[in-house]
Amino acid sequence: MKGINADRLTAQGYGEFQLVNECSNEVDCTEEQHQLNRRSEFIVVSK
Repeated sequence: MKGINADRLTAQGYGEFQLVNECSNEVDCTEEQHQLNRRSEFIVVSK
């Protein structure tokens, strides 16, 4: 199987808890700006 073994990955969704900009739900922003906050980060923990 190709790819990275699942044991070597951690994933965390941040959304409203750790914004990359000032666009929370109550702020008037473009859809593109809101999309920046809808993200998941994957970190490879070992080689």
